Amino acid sequence: MFETFDLNDQIRRAIAMLGYEQPTPIQQLTIPHILEDERDLVALAQTGTGKTAGFGLPIIQLVNTADRSVQTLILSPTRELALQIASDLQSYARFMPQVRIVAVYGGASIENQIKELKKGAHIVVGTPGRTLDLIRRKKLKVDAIRWLVLDEADEMLNMGFREELDAILETTPAEKQTLLFSATMPREVKRIADRYLHEPVELVVGKRNTGAQNVEHEYYVVKEKNRYHALRRLVDYEPEIYGIVFCRTRAQTREIAARLIDDGYSADALHGDLSQAQRDFVMRRFRTRQIQLLVATDVAARGLDVSDLTHIIHFNLPDDPEVYIHRSGRTGRAGKTGISQVLVTPAESSKIPIYERITSKKFKKKQIPTGKDIYKRRLFAYARQIENTTVEETEFDQVFDQMIKSLEWMDKEEFIRRVFYVELQRFMKYMDDTTDINARESKARDKRERKERRRGGRTEAGFTRYFLNIGKKNNLNARKLIGLINELTDSNDIEIGKIDIQRNFSFFDVEASAQKRIEKAFSGARFGSVSLRVERANKKAPVRSRA
Repeated sequence: MFETFDLNDQIRRAIAMLGYEQPTPIQQLTIPHILEDERDLVALAQTGTGKTAGFGLPIIQLVNTADRSVQTLILSPTRELALQIASDLQSYARFMPQVRIVAVYGGASIENQIKELKKGAHIVVGTPGRTLDLIRRKKLKVDAIRWLVLDEADEMLNMGFREELDAILETTPAEKQTLLFSATMPREVKRIADRYLHEPVELVVGKRNTGAQNVEHEYYVVKEKNRYHALRRLVDYEPEIYGIVFCRTRAQTREIAARLIDDGYSADALHGDLSQAQRDFVMRRFRTRQIQLLVATDVAARGLDVSDLTHIIHFNLPDDPEVYIHRSGRTGRAGKTGISQVLVTPAESSKIPIYERITSKKFKKKQIPTGKDIYKRRLFAYARQIENTTVEETEFDQVFDQMIKSLEWMDKEEFIRRVFYVELQRFMKYMDDTTDINARESKARDKRERKERRRGGRTEAGFTRYFLNIGKKNNLNARKLIGLINELTDSNDIEIGKIDIQRNFSFFDVEASAQKRIEKAFSGARFGSVSLRVERANKKAPVRSRA
């Protein structure tokens, strides 16, 4: 119970209004530590485990409101997450109006944010880029902060914010408490901890690098040509679905969302081509459940904090298995259960054991529902909806009485039959659709795919494949390669496609529009002691090097 913590009455009233009763495991560990112990902290926990309250509640209590200077800096990977954290903190401090909380992030007026900072801020929540910009403009002073929070540190580093984090951390005072929260502990996060934290206490909730415990994992084996058809059947089988469909590329995201909308589904797309205003509009509709399905890329969905998602559907598996943990961890939060569903081709099914190992969860092989399965499911769902509907007395009653008289000739059973028929006409087609689109699972790649890999791999439409002269022997993996691309191009908005890392070299796909940026960025660059060489894979040089 929260009563066991030494929290003041104002905070207790606020969390009672929010309906908080039992603290989560991460809150049980972090709240007393921050209240009573000044040592630095590394907390490893999955997304959705209540980290914000874990650091927010004690920090709000400890803030000195008589001092108008910035006392806490909280860094998060995305605008959406920064806004969510700031909103949560405002909720916790609703009975402490003297506590000032300001969010700073890109894509919004920096002048307005400067005005808010001038009014005074005890707690600043920001994205690394905008935070560093304000520090360099001398509009945000962090030289006297008492607490520094790095939320979702692994995501910030995945998105290429290493230099920004280093620059910000170097401007903060040595005498402060640093609280690092991360779902995973890759080498870059460990580097940050080793360099900037002093003998930190390490808290681990659950196993390292594993998926959320409240998520069930399912996979469905289908042929590539049936992937979209399978997605539709999975969605139709769950009338109350509220989830995210993850795709690999922006082009695919646009295509799948457009097809779903054309087919009558409540869906929209979230990808890097949207302006900030368009992105905000889509997210507002999704959070208020005006749409049931958000179709998104990993880059676009990073840092999203949406409650009560029932499903995560992986239209494609991510290149990096650890990305799967972040995807699937967006459901099954706050003690609720969620489902993570994966669509794989027979050739891709051999990857499932890799994902089972990294999540420490068994993936259930399931069958795509048949037409009759879907129709029956919808029929009973509609029946439950009618059963649970409460009819209140309204002006409609008089009209309803007249309508009943006009239908007196029809018996009750026929009336119910027709009501259901009218409501479920959309799904009548499934009764005649007996096509089995499940494919046989294969443990090995087929010959054609192996042949294409020997030629350097397939390149998706709109993408350019590059050869890179480093590989596994240089300790390169997919995560590091994505970080390297983001770091060298000084951005994280380039769409990255398929990655194929061999022992001595690698191949990677990037959107065709980024060719000049990639070639310029890699020119003269180094990876450790190796001078990097990147060339388009359709040239002869990479093929000779491979031979």
